Amino acid sequence: MPFYAIDGIVPAVDPTSFVHPTASLIGDVIVGGGCYIGPGASLRGDFGRIIMKSGSNFQDGCVAHSFPGMDAVMEENSHVGHGAVLHGCTVGRHALIGMNAVVMDGAVVGESAFVGAMTFIKAGFEVPARHLIQGVPGRVLRPLTGAEVDWMHEGTRFYQELARRCLASFHEVEPLTAPEPDRRRLDVGPIKPLYQTKAEG
Repeated sequence: MPFYAIDGIVPAVDPTSFVHPTASLIGDVIVGGGCYIGPGASLRGDFGRIIMKSGSNFQDGCVAHSFPGMDAVMEENSHVGHGAVLHGCTVGRHALIGMNAVVMDGAVVGESAFVGAMTFIKAGFEVPARHLIQGVPGRVLRPLTGAEVDWMHEGTRFYQELARRCLASFHEVEPLTAPEPDRRRLDVGPIKPLYQTKAEG
């Protein structure tokens, strides 16, 4: 069971969102509609409030937490990649937080901004909307192209669809002892990694 109360405060999750059974939601956590929360994710609302607004995704092994009295907020359609840590910060609408990035207290990631993988955003830093930030500590590198913003938004839509797929078909099973001879592949659409998208112009 991934849901736990503390001090009488119970997580609130919209029924159109999917929470993996190995995720943990503790206390003052509010999840809007159409969200996806992946395996091993931890949303610890035991000091401050964790808010995940509609259409957002919080992938495998991510952590959200805050200092007492502070909130960690994921605005609508935000996209938080595998292993990222959010601590008392705000992730803007349509923003993408790359894998294993860390975003610290009071930081604000602007709308449709892209925080690169393994980037460290220091406390109180503001990432401008529609810009790429990368590094340790994070530095604003340049504005994003329209194609990059479109790619980010498309990736978020794939996770919104994943939430719907999971609600419709995800269940525990016993594994097969060998793959079927005609084993089919998943057919989830044509999205490609960003480096391939850029190489194709």
